[in-house]
Amino acid sequence: MKKIIKIIITPITQKHWFADLIFACTRFICGILLSVDFGSSKFGMPWTPDEQNLSLFEVSAWFPKDVAEYGGIFALMPVFFAWMGAFSEAVGGIFLAFGFKTRIASFLIMCTMLVAIFMQKWGHGTWAMLPAMGFLWIAIYHTYLGSGRFGIDYLISKKLN
Repeated sequence: MKKIIKIIITPITQKHWFADLIFACTRFICGILLSVDFGSSKFGMPWTPDEQNLSLFEVSAWFPKDVAEYGGIFALMPVFFAWMGAFSEAVGGIFLAFGFKTRIASFLIMCTMLVAIFMQKWGHGTWAMLPAMGFLWIAIYHTYLGSGRFGIDYLISKKLN
């Protein structure tokens, strides 16, 4: 079990520290944007605007209805999928920003963005899909490589060695 945790946490570092810094900047900016703007509009976080009327970790009432319209398995458990999507954006965005559990958070964000692209934004034009596509590409990269040397995962992996 420790080997699996070590593999998941240990990031792949670039040859030059400057490359890791560039990737850390994009990771941080995307994570904060995802959490503060996209996630907090659906999910109660301390920074969620007051006009949303959401308690901590509460999903907006409109979101499960929106998810149920996707049909299939989403219609069977709309509250669960709405909660998972909102959680991956709000909390996963923070984890991504700080490089904590980066691969797990990135995988959840990746799944959420794929659902957003194909179930919600598809057919509304490229501009409608663009934010989800940007977050998807950042998540794909970090699912594979992890946080790099500028993240909490890197510090944890040094302690595990």
